[in-house]
Amino acid sequence: MLDSHDTLVVMQDALFNGTDAPNISNQSLAQDRLGPARMRLADRSQVGMQVCSIDELVALDHPVRIVWDAVCQMDLSGFAQPIQSREFTEGRPANDVRVMVGLWLWAAVNNIARGRLLARLCETDVTYRWMCGGLSMNYHTLNDFRVEHQAALDALFTAILGRLIHRELVSVTRITQDGLRTRASAGTGSFRRRPTLEKCLAQAQAHLEDLKKLAESPDNQEADEQGKARESALAADRLGRVKAALSELTKVEAAKEKSHDKKRERPPRASTTDPEARVMKMPNGGFNPAYNVQFASDPGSRAIVGVMVSNRGTDAPLSEPMRQQVERRTGQKVSEHLVDGGYVNLEVIDRAADQEVDLYMPVPQPNKNSKVIDRFARREDDSDAVADWRSRMNTQEAQAIYQERASTSETINAEVRTYRGMSPLAVRGIAKAMCIALWSALAYNLMHFASALT
Repeated sequence: MLDSHDTLVVMQDALFNGTDAPNISNQSLAQDRLGPARMRLADRSQVGMQVCSIDELVALDHPVRIVWDAVCQMDLSGFAQPIQSREFTEGRPANDVRVMVGLWLWAAVNNIARGRLLARLCETDVTYRWMCGGLSMNYHTLNDFRVEHQAALDALFTAILGRLIHRELVSVTRITQDGLRTRASAGTGSFRRRPTLEKCLAQAQAHLEDLKKLAESPDNQEADEQGKARESALAADRLGRVKAALSELTKVEAAKEKSHDKKRERPPRASTTDPEARVMKMPNGGFNPAYNVQFASDPGSRAIVGVMVSNRGTDAPLSEPMRQQVERRTGQKVSEHLVDGGYVNLEVIDRAADQEVDLYMPVPQPNKNSKVIDRFARREDDSDAVADWRSRMNTQEAQAIYQERASTSETINAEVRTYRGMSPLAVRGIAKAMCIALWSALAYNLMHFASALT
C-alpha cells in the first residue's frame, strides 16, 4: 500500500515522462488512514422478552387455519365416544379430539407419516404448536389415535363426501379406480414356509412357558418385575404373530390352489412380522411385501370417493367391491366405471351388466398363438355382456371416456403417495393400513375442497 510521499513521487514521474497518472482517488487515500470496517455482530446469548400469544405467530391466511376451521365443523363424536375420562369420574382428561384430528390432517397435508416426527414438530414448528394450542403431545398417544378409530374415520370420510355431493360439487355417476401398491412394514426375510413356521411356533411356545416358570420360581422373586413383564409381553406377542402367520398361510395356500399362475409350484409363505402382508410386484419391477391400496374418484371434480385396502396381488376382483362401497357411502347409483387392463375379468363384466353398470377398460391383445385377429369381435364363448364390452370399447366415444381414467386416477395416486402421507407404511395389518389410507384421502379432499368445507 502506497503512503502519501510515495504517491507524490509516482505522480511527478508520470508528469515528467508524459504518461498518464495512476487513478488514485482521495477516497482510497482516506481508507488507508482508517482502521477495519465496523459491523453489527450477532449476539445470540442476549436475553429478551417477547410478549405475544401463539395465535399471533401464524398468519390469518395460513393453510393450517383452513384445516382447523374445517375440523371445527366436523362431527367428531365417533372419536370422542371411546374416551373413558368423563365428567364426575376419576382419570386424566384426554386431549381434545379436534386437536388430534387436526394434527394428523395437517401432518397428512405436509406428507408427515411418522408419529415420532410429528411429536417433534409439535415442539419445534410454529404451525403444529399452533394446532396443539399448548397441549403436550407424545408419539405414543399420536400413533394410537391415528390407527384406533377406523370406524370414526370411515364415517367422517362419508360425511365430508356427503357434504360435497349435497353442494353438487361431486358426482358418482361415473367413477375411476386405480390401485396403489404401498410397501408394507415387513422384510422379505420374514416370509417363511409352513415347516419353518411350525418350528417357530414350537420355539415361541417353549420360550413363553420357560418365562412363566422362571417368574414363578422362588429364586427369582427379587428380579425386576417390570422387566419380567416386558419380556413376557414380547414373547406373547411373538407367539401371536406366528399363529397369525400360520392362519394367513392357510389362506395363501387356498389362493394358490385356485390360481393359474405359472409360479404356483413355489411353496406358499407368510410373514411373521406382518402376517396380512403379501409379496407383490411393485411399480419399480421388483417384488416386496406390500398392500394394494385402492382409490376411487370422480373424474369431473377429481375428488376421492372410495378407499379400500387389500392384500390381493391382482386388481381384477376389486372393482365390484369398490363400486358397492361408493354406492353405500353416497346413496347414489354408479353407472359408468373406468378401470385399467389389470381389472379385466369376464365374470366381473357379467355381474356389472346385471347391475346396469358400463365398464370402460381396454380389451387385451390376443395371445400370439391365438387365431383371433380382431380383439373387438365377438368370440364363441362370449356372453352378451362381454360382447357388448368389446364392441363398446371399439368406439371413439368409449375411448374418449376411458382417457379420463389416467388423467384422474394416476395423478391422484401420485399426489397421495408423494404429498399426502401414503409413503411406505409404518403400521402393520390391513385395518391400520386402511386408517392411513383414510387420513390421506381426507387430507386430499380437504385441500382440494377447502372453500366448501370451511
